[in-house]
Amino acid sequence: MTVVQQPLSPAGRVPALSRLHEWVATTDHKKLGVMYVTAGLLFFMIAGLEASLMRWQLALPNQSIIMPDDFNRLFTMHGTTMVFFVGMPILFGSANFLIPLMIGTRDLAFPRLNAFGFWLFLLGGLLLYFSYFAGQGLQGMGSAPDVGWFAYAPLTERTFSRGHSTDYWILGILLTGIGSAMTAINLVVTILAMRCPGMSLMKMPLLVWILLVDFILVVVALPPLAAAQCMLLFDRSLGAHFFDTQAGGSALLWQNLFWFFGHPEVYILILPAFAFSSEIIPVFSRKVIFGYPLMVAATVAIGIISLGVWVHHMFAVGLSPLVNAIFMGSTMLVGVPTGIKMFNWAATMIGGKIRFHTPMLFCLGFLCQFLLGGLTGIFLATVPFDWAVSDSYFVVGHFHYVLFGGLVFSIFAAIYYWFPKVSGRMLSETLGKWQFWLLMIGFNLTFGPMHVSGMLGMPRRIYTYHTERGWDLWNLLSSIGVLFQIAAVSLFAINIIRSLMKGAKAGDDPWDAWTLEWSTTSPPPPYNFKDIPVVHSRRPLWDLKHPDDPDWKYE
Repeated sequence: MTVVQQPLSPAGRVPALSRLHEWVATTDHKKLGVMYVTAGLLFFMIAGLEASLMRWQLALPNQSIIMPDDFNRLFTMHGTTMVFFVGMPILFGSANFLIPLMIGTRDLAFPRLNAFGFWLFLLGGLLLYFSYFAGQGLQGMGSAPDVGWFAYAPLTERTFSRGHSTDYWILGILLTGIGSAMTAINLVVTILAMRCPGMSLMKMPLLVWILLVDFILVVVALPPLAAAQCMLLFDRSLGAHFFDTQAGGSALLWQNLFWFFGHPEVYILILPAFAFSSEIIPVFSRKVIFGYPLMVAATVAIGIISLGVWVHHMFAVGLSPLVNAIFMGSTMLVGVPTGIKMFNWAATMIGGKIRFHTPMLFCLGFLCQFLLGGLTGIFLATVPFDWAVSDSYFVVGHFHYVLFGGLVFSIFAAIYYWFPKVSGRMLSETLGKWQFWLLMIGFNLTFGPMHVSGMLGMPRRIYTYHTERGWDLWNLLSSIGVLFQIAAVSLFAINIIRSLMKGAKAGDDPWDAWTLEWSTTSPPPPYNFKDIPVVHSRRPLWDLKHPDDPDWKYE
């Protein structure tokens, strides 16, 4: 076989066009992982801008900075972007990069399918945002969808949803969902069939175990959403009446199908936070994770129970008391394995020699915010209380404590922890700690007061309010908190750019960790490992470095 050498520029570098082609045409799991995470972070910036505009509108009563229709579009695009185009791609990007390295293999089982899944995801995201320019048709300026990220009927019927913006929402998420399902299947096959010699299921890193359950959830939960979207497309374009109540359809059918996906999606998004924390906390506590088998069992239990709790999103629609009671019980039950994980992380830290580096700070932030979100979730699992605060800002505060406080804090923890492996350079600890404290203050200032305004009766999805309602102070505090969050994200962007240009060299194992990804170079070579490793425990790299350390023997 003849190898064609890439032409070099006069300075001895590969031309920029060739480097671009190398990334666009790649099937390397590491490059695809970087592209997934980069795309997710860019969509995160866009979603943050949309949220900031909404908070600007709501900062003071009786404002008209943003008109009602535009507010509805911002609300729809923000929610859709955060769920489908921020959380999902960062999950798949992290898994793409880390899992082959952690299980000691050279790539995913189906590299081309992996690339196809990424490009389908990106096409779906671009198609959704193209609706801003062509939502009403190509004759003039378009309009983004305005049906909420949940797209409840009858808002999605032709009578209420003008133009083609809702069709863009359907097709964009449908394409992204197909790409996500492909990638999830690919990762499940890789984990089950391509582990290195000696790595049994109970010797896998906890991150791999948790993400395995996560990808199985993706494969189970996404098809009902895809079916619902196809049915909605038939309603809108072919005269079907699945969700058209005036023609004998059922609006509750959409809610059942959507939330059968939607609530497992919450766990699909939060399980990566559990996975990141389960790797980072032990390293910075200098202790083995407490109760590995129990953590695995709790993860499997969360995956199973999460598929049977979707109706708690529908407590207020008039279901029978028996159905409400059953789903209230199942919702309470899912808190048991989640609580086991919280206790195990705490037990790992107790007695450890904790190092408060930036990744550990973000993990501690995740534990605090997620705990608060879980406690308010117990309130919402109780049917009478849910009736009282359903569709109020109390629910908005709870949801963001779980997903923003849980997912986003853990994403930053993971980036600070694995960025040295990806790039070969360290992120600034000083900027990282400033970012953490600004984000912690801004987050609690924004979403804490929402619980109070919700208890005072402020409904979700309103674009303005009268001053005599008593919501003024709480909305002003929430909007001020956004300024701190913008400052935190700006510091993060500066930190990334600065570190890529002139960050300190990381070395192969800057954290003195023990999983296999730290045994190769930073960044890893295209083939990952010159020789496929053989492992004998859950901490193969640590065993290699400290073969006679009795404090780390537990098998």
